[in-house]
Amino acid sequence: MDKDKLYISALSVSEGVNQPPSVNPNLRKVKRAKLSIKDYVKGILEGDRVILSRAITLVESNLPEHTIQAQHIIEKCLPHTGKSIRIGITGVPGVGKSSFIEAIGNYLTSHGHNISVLAIDPSSERSKGSILGDKTRMETLAINPGAFIRPSPSAGSLGGVARKTRESILLCEAAGFDVIFVETVGVGQSELAVHSMVDFFLLLMLAGAGDELQGIKRGIMEMADVIAITKADGTNIDNTTRASAEFRSALHLFPLGESKWVPQVLTCSARNNTGIQEIWNKINEYRDHTNSNGYFFENRKQQALYWMIETINEQLKANFYNNEQIKTKITELENKVLHDKLSPFVAAQKIIEFYYKPGKQ
Repeated sequence: MDKDKLYISALSVSEGVNQPPSVNPNLRKVKRAKLSIKDYVKGILEGDRVILSRAITLVESNLPEHTIQAQHIIEKCLPHTGKSIRIGITGVPGVGKSSFIEAIGNYLTSHGHNISVLAIDPSSERSKGSILGDKTRMETLAINPGAFIRPSPSAGSLGGVARKTRESILLCEAAGFDVIFVETVGVGQSELAVHSMVDFFLLLMLAGAGDELQGIKRGIMEMADVIAITKADGTNIDNTTRASAEFRSALHLFPLGESKWVPQVLTCSARNNTGIQEIWNKINEYRDHTNSNGYFFENRKQQALYWMIETINEQLKANFYNNEQIKTKITELENKVLHDKLSPFVAAQKIIEFYYKPGKQ
């Protein structure tokens, strides 16, 4: 008899319980209902945050049909906008922008305000992707019923400012948010774009991180309505006090802006919730001051004109680069430039002349 056949193992493996699929197959059958312009506007005006989020997604989309739909929605919502205070917040990476926004956001919602945070997340130059982690950094504010946080990818736009942020501001105002924060990715050229879409510009700075006055561009300091020295707690209090004095001295060298507001320097700690109320009080003082001299609404009018021109420039640029004949011409002349048969400047001029050539299109 075969010895192998007589061998019976004492070990056995049970088949176990059948595991469910990793993705519910029924989810694929569920499709979001397609909303009409009327549905979007009605939902936004009623404060429906799901519909507001979907509308902002349309605004951010580059698909032509989404762009048309978004513009119709914004047009219908325009009469219900303009009732908020728009606050731009910037500062070097690590200064604590998210912590500060969470602290002041929770303070404002506890006093009856509805706040919206439009956080611009930097996109990778390689993958073009974004982490969109602001909701993770603002843990308590993210679950606050009085707050709406919308992280958006910069998508390669200037300095990290999403191109459609201003339109998102209008939708948030129509949805009933009376305080809107626009957070930039850090100190850079994006500040100019943010400054042109907000009422109040807050610059957050760190103390004890080197020569404060040399570490930031003069132009950004000139745009600031308030400079807040963050992390004024623990052993850093002396540093923040000293930095405050340095910034106050520096601000005296700058001429007054059109608002005729004298920029202020304050200190705060998001960890200890100190200085938050004082900063909000200054924002209210600024609003009262600019309302009384007429600058507040005049500035908004000028901003609207600025964005009209910017939109024209973007549309012209998109029309140029999306033209199939121009794409072919660029590819053709690129090869000559790469092989030093044509200078970049002459090649650019030839492409532009070709674009305006009668009968080309």
